[in-house]
Amino acid sequence: MILGAGFGGLELSARLAEDLADDVRVTLIDQNDSFIFGFAKLDVMFGRRGPDEVRLFYRDIAKPNVQFRQETVLSIDPQARRVRTDRATYDADILVVALGADLDPGATPGLVEGGHEFYSTQGAESVANVLPSFQAGVAVIGVLGPVFKCPPAPNEAALMLHDYLSERGVRDAVTIHLVNPLGSPIPVSEETSAAIVSMLAERGIEHWPSSQVERLDPAAKVAHLADGRRLPFDLFLAVPVHRAPAVVLDAGLTEDGWIPVDPATFATRFPAVYAVGDVTNAPVPRAGTIAEGEAATLADVLLATLKGRPQPPPYSGAAVCYIETGGGTVAKVDVDFLSGAEPTAVFTAPSAEVAEEKRRFGSVRAQRWFGD
Repeated sequence: MILGAGFGGLELSARLAEDLADDVRVTLIDQNDSFIFGFAKLDVMFGRRGPDEVRLFYRDIAKPNVQFRQETVLSIDPQARRVRTDRATYDADILVVALGADLDPGATPGLVEGGHEFYSTQGAESVANVLPSFQAGVAVIGVLGPVFKCPPAPNEAALMLHDYLSERGVRDAVTIHLVNPLGSPIPVSEETSAAIVSMLAERGIEHWPSSQVERLDPAAKVAHLADGRRLPFDLFLAVPVHRAPAVVLDAGLTEDGWIPVDPATFATRFPAVYAVGDVTNAPVPRAGTIAEGEAATLADVLLATLKGRPQPPPYSGAAVCYIETGGGTVAKVDVDFLSGAEPTAVFTAPSAEVAEEKRRFGSVRAQRWFGD
């Protein structure tokens, strides 16, 4: 049983369907009816694509031994591997928790009343309705917690906002600030970070690294930072605080807010219970391609366990991250967090060719996860 049908849950279900078709029956549960790539939310936010254009409906999964059920998980008993949803109760032989990280806009005082989050599909749709009427003033893109999905995304949002306003002819009337608690855009890669900082500067975007917004004053339209600075705004676009889902916390699966796992196998402390993706404390960033790699490793672990084979190599922490840089170009960074003594990263400069590679990345996964 797999709880959560994001990058991790979809990759794991597809791998099990391919490699263990005659040995396992997979139940895949998610409260949503469809999957949307995280990067597609930026397309929605800036009106490049409509919400219905980017949805991949779970009902279209065509794997004979994978059964998708749209249900909300209400409780998890990891000791018994029992899951209760709003429609049924399940007892699993193997349980995988891939429920991701929830967004918590209410954790930042004033955000709900005075700002707009853009990390959920609904949030991106809401911002898409707000942006056309924004003509002038100060726009702030603020990251509100130290742990968040897809570290490049706030930088992408700033660069894409610059393009969006330029195309409308109002860029000169808007000041853009990017406020981020991280010390650099991509901490694992100095080269990538330097390139992004240069792109932000070239576009006149104010970059405030190592800066934490603590609260918003909706009436005064002022963001209050932890170091005492105040930043007036007319439009506040937020990456909200991230938390493990309440059902995971209530299950007793977490320590310090996240599920501890063996980073080589993604086993939890409970027998035959595993976890992958943003909900874990694995020593890697939270990102879709990271969750995909974790799920691929877990598939190899389960295949070896069920077939009585030697255990596979541990998870390497290797992934690719695409970065929208505006003007129809995309950059990328190939990272490897765990294979060597230190993480490594190889940066590829923005180009139309990488943009096409990113498009293929999405189409290949859509076919693999949903096709037969």
